[in-house]
Amino acid sequence: MDKQQVLFEDMGLMPYQQAWDYQEQLLKENVKEKSLSRQTGQDAEPGKVPTKHHLIFCEHNPVYTLGKTGKMAHLLMNEDALEKAGIEFYHTNRGGDITFHGPGQVVGYPIFDLEKFETDIGKYLRNLEEVIIDTLAYYHVAAERSKGETGVWIDVGKPGLERKICAMGVRCSLWITMHGFALNVNTDLGYFNNIIPCGIQYKQVTSLKKELGHEVNLQEIKNQIKKSFEKVFSISLQEQN
Repeated sequence: MDKQQVLFEDMGLMPYQQAWDYQEQLLKENVKEKSLSRQTGQDAEPGKVPTKHHLIFCEHNPVYTLGKTGKMAHLLMNEDALEKAGIEFYHTNRGGDITFHGPGQVVGYPIFDLEKFETDIGKYLRNLEEVIIDTLAYYHVAAERSKGETGVWIDVGKPGLERKICAMGVRCSLWITMHGFALNVNTDLGYFNNIIPCGIQYKQVTSLKKELGHEVNLQEIKNQIKKSFEKVFSISLQEQN
């Protein structure tokens, strides 16, 4: 069976709003294709609908984002403090609570048509977690899931030691996904002191740099994440020009 093709783009450092707008554009293009197929009765085989899968990597300037189910009380700064610190803030349409994006973090946005994989959001999130767990294993970091808490963690079940290294939150429309994951690689963890990350108190946030004791080459880890995506989702990534 041929592997599904996914168009890959590394957008580098870009403003959060620009990345969000681009995701919305790609999602709407796919939703339009799917809607047209349904109107013409050509959707009997979802795999035949001409939607396109995309995977976007980028970094953002410092920004806090709050998901649909998040609480403003989990942002511990007021508007003036945010402006003085040069940090943006956005209410988003993804799931989850509040998180931070900034330089030194690998942010991934898969725009996947799940009708060509499995129509199961829970399974999709577990696969995203598996991509990161597999990537971190390359660096001999034993990461895992935490029951009832989306994302990737270290030392789960050890009170006082549990720490999150990758946050996740997605949106889905007609089984087309957007938003995704944020893996702390060389991230300045001080920014997390201004929020209650993901609305979870009494647990730490960490980075790969902190775990290893040295900076990590971002291009190297991006390559590892790509390999893990291809393995976990059984896809072939194609560089988009």
